[in-house]
Amino acid sequence: MRRRVLPGFGLSLGYALAYLGLIVLLPLAALAWKASGIGPHGLLHLLAAPRTLAALKLSFGGALAAALINVVVGLFVGWALVRYRFPGRRLLDALIDLPFALPTAVAGIALTALYAPNGWLGRWLAPLGIKVAYTPWGVLLAMVFVGFPFVVRTLEPVLQSLERDVEEAAESLGATRWQTFARVILPLLVPTLLTGFALALARAVGEYGSVIFIAGNIPMRSEIAPLLIVQKLEEFDYAGAAALGVAMLAFSFLLLVLVALLQRWSRRWAERHA
Repeated sequence: MRRRVLPGFGLSLGYALAYLGLIVLLPLAALAWKASGIGPHGLLHLLAAPRTLAALKLSFGGALAAALINVVVGLFVGWALVRYRFPGRRLLDALIDLPFALPTAVAGIALTALYAPNGWLGRWLAPLGIKVAYTPWGVLLAMVFVGFPFVVRTLEPVLQSLERDVEEAAESLGATRWQTFARVILPLLVPTLLTGFALALARAVGEYGSVIFIAGNIPMRSEIAPLLIVQKLEEFDYAGAAALGVAMLAFSFLLLVLVALLQRWSRRWAERHA
């Protein structure tokens, strides 16, 4: 009989389902049950409120824009870190992990200190008519900051595993550098880029600490959905807070499902054209 390091399938599956139920499914079920207290009509009325729509639009629209920015910039940064050797490379590589370790409140205060009208950078941008802090641009900046490491760290192992033989074969057939990148390398990176996009998106949608300081929290302008949830909790409107949480959860789930479908399609496309 073959000896296994881990317990059998039944015991392992039981542990996995029990852990998943206690840590993930049970809290989500409790959230949905609490949200049901306001009823379908109350939920529609809450979601149709202009302030709620503006907050949801900023949270999800800003998260999508930030994830797209991180995918593009993260690809270039990851490529430079893997393919080139230059002074300060290790320092730059260490700084990328800073948003992981930095408390979100500290990040928000630091960004506000930089981009406030009297901040180090904001004082130079203000005369040009560029205002970052206390505007949706500040929200976007904070979301880019917290989601950037996810794209770079997801890409780096894949870039390191890419064989140079494929690039050399394309070049030997007369392909330019741009053609080699666009037609040979990029299709192999698309599934990983989508994974990094999904991680950055999920991180930005639920971000709170680093956003509220630089956002200014102006209703209908720079107010995010998580802040509305906190405000309803402070007003002891637990059902309303849970309803907003369920709405954000549903939107996030749909976005992640869409990204997963894109990942599956991109893998099949890459295998078909390999």
